[in-house]
Amino acid sequence: MKIIIGCLNSKYIHISSAPWCLLAGVKEFCKSRVDAKVMESTINADLDSFANEIVKQKPDCVSFSCYIWNITKTLELCKKIKSALNCVIVLGGPEVAYRKQAVLKDYPFVDYVLSGEGEYCFPLFLDMLAGVLDKTEVDSLAYRDGKNIVSVPEKCYCTTPPSPFCDEYFLAQKGRISYIESSRGCPYRCAFCLSGRVSPLRFFDLERVKSDILLLANSGTKTIKFVDRTFNSKESHANAILEFILQNYGKKIPSGVSFHFEIAGDILKESTFEILSKMPPFAVQLEIGMQSFNEQTLALINRKTDTKKLISNIKRLISFNNMHIHIDLIAGLTGEDLESFEKSFDIGFDLRANMLQLGFLKLLYGAAMREHPEKYPCEYSPNPPYEVISTPWLTADEITRLHYCENALDRLYNSGRFLFTVDYLLNCGFTPFLLFCKVGDIIKSSNLSPRELALVLYDNFLEYCDADILKEKLVCDLVCASCYTQIPERLKLRHPHYKKLKQALPSTCRAFVLEKSGKIFICDTAGKKDFFSRLECEFTEI
Repeated sequence: MKIIIGCLNSKYIHISSAPWCLLAGVKEFCKSRVDAKVMESTINADLDSFANEIVKQKPDCVSFSCYIWNITKTLELCKKIKSALNCVIVLGGPEVAYRKQAVLKDYPFVDYVLSGEGEYCFPLFLDMLAGVLDKTEVDSLAYRDGKNIVSVPEKCYCTTPPSPFCDEYFLAQKGRISYIESSRGCPYRCAFCLSGRVSPLRFFDLERVKSDILLLANSGTKTIKFVDRTFNSKESHANAILEFILQNYGKKIPSGVSFHFEIAGDILKESTFEILSKMPPFAVQLEIGMQSFNEQTLALINRKTDTKKLISNIKRLISFNNMHIHIDLIAGLTGEDLESFEKSFDIGFDLRANMLQLGFLKLLYGAAMREHPEKYPCEYSPNPPYEVISTPWLTADEITRLHYCENALDRLYNSGRFLFTVDYLLNCGFTPFLLFCKVGDIIKSSNLSPRELALVLYDNFLEYCDADILKEKLVCDLVCASCYTQIPERLKLRHPHYKKLKQALPSTCRAFVLEKSGKIFICDTAGKKDFFSRLECEFTEI
């Protein structure tokens, strides 16, 4: 029996672990003889070409993992495959697991839906197709029985699933961002999230996790992301992994590989701080979901957070100056109006993490917020990713304005391209929220180049600050983002020796003049890894 395990990734740079987890389960648990192969593409690729590639393999069964970013394209792809080939199509993943009956009713080209843990139920499903098992013996299976749809109950597993990192995985990996998990489930039950519903929280065998880390770290990838929903929920488990990375970094783990973890910032322990403080620069990235600083909102969405402890711990992590710190806010949560969100935004921004992500509530299938509209009232898009449109506390116009604010935040701060300018404007009477909202109102959703954006900022903020200093800050930002060397005519800084000086400098150096003081500065951008590290550029006065 020939099986294609398919997946549409959001971008080529990401290699999803889901199909490889299924393949590992097939190899480990399947009793029937099957020829299983993973085939990947992206949501932006040509679907007809990918469908033809799959059809040419003449599989007996095709499976796909479904998420909010790929469900629309995946259903379209499945329809194309089914029209060209009489094969079994089975879907799994969070986008179908919580609406099995609707999927089987609305999409006749889908034959089965699986929920639960694919490493265990997918091999059972293939054994059923081979005649080894009955449908009722396949955990988490939904299927049609005449006009009725039958759902077999899910089963909880307590073991460490087989490793997805096989030879075929590494042949396909090709240096892309890799994903790994060391635990499954979540100790929290946030109303907007599915992680607490997936399975009881359990931790994988540490020796297996360490072995997988070494395999991935030496595969050519530069980023390894742990998908554990709350990596530090068990102190001893998290510390063992972090200590392993610390002890082996630059040895068994090549320098330059970066590990990404999602953590709960308020439950960090002293022992974890001690390990993180010793990490080599750029070895670790931490993502911390704050969601809101409104205590009432957090209580309403079942989010347990000690906000005072969270703020203190984030400040401490940032003070180590050796990690990329990414923090998240969500707009549209229950009970949070524009005034409340402004306070949350300003608190979050003032922490000065490397990235402040402004996200928007998504009403996922299976999440409490979708299943209990009477408790969590809001209007949201019927199409993926089911993003909030308005709430009793935020109008549609206010949410649109927050989208503009998000664009400005990403362009000016999260990109790292206008940090000097932002710092200066914040000293000219603006709070963080009002500054990014004002810029957002000006540029809307436009995708201006850095040079164009610099001119927009110059023209629209002259009345609030010293024009010469603003020009200097904008030029500093453009110069430090070394791939943008052409300064707009209106922002050029004049100096009689500037041309001669520029010609004499190495290619990694940029010269600029502070017109107000008449001083000339040299900025050396050599060896800087990204836009964030440009603040480490050395400025030499001559």
